[in-house]
Amino acid sequence: MKIYELIIISFSLAMDAFSVSICKGLKIKNNIIKSAIIISLSFSLFQVLMPILGFYLGTNLNQYFIRYNKLIAFGLLFIIGFNMIKESLMDSNLKTNLDFIELLSLGFATNIDAFSVGLTFSLFKVNLFIALSLIGIITFILSLIGVLIGKKIGNKYEKIAEVFGGVILIVMSLKFLLEHFNIF
Repeated sequence: MKIYELIIISFSLAMDAFSVSICKGLKIKNNIIKSAIIISLSFSLFQVLMPILGFYLGTNLNQYFIRYNKLIAFGLLFIIGFNMIKESLMDSNLKTNLDFIELLSLGFATNIDAFSVGLTFSLFKVNLFIALSLIGIITFILSLIGVLIGKKIGNKYEKIAEVFGGVILIVMSLKFLLEHFNIF
């Protein structure tokens, strides 16, 4: 694969992480830079690890995983989106900035397609180091920008923006569900 193809793939993979980063930015109350870096590192780490898994685990596991990857993403994003809406209705003093389990779930759910991309890399002549570096860097940058956009929106329209962010996650989850059943 040529470098421009890897860049296009990297941007494509990073778009889900970018969208979810905006949603995470809505919830951040303080330590924006630290939180943005943690979120961006989490998403980019998953974005690099998932293709490695796909690359090395091979077609046997991939056949099983591909069958259910959209359902897994649907479940995780739906639950997180629902919780985000529920938390927006709670007293803001009870909210936390970063929930480790939620961050891991989001990292996994938004990067689940990267597993299949890793398998694809194993079928072509791809310099895995360059591919993973591009994927990680682009995801980090887009996630960082997403968190900052979310924070800016959240400062102005906190409650409404947080509900909207939860709705976005639920819509993304429904997209995965429709894709699983080949409706979308």
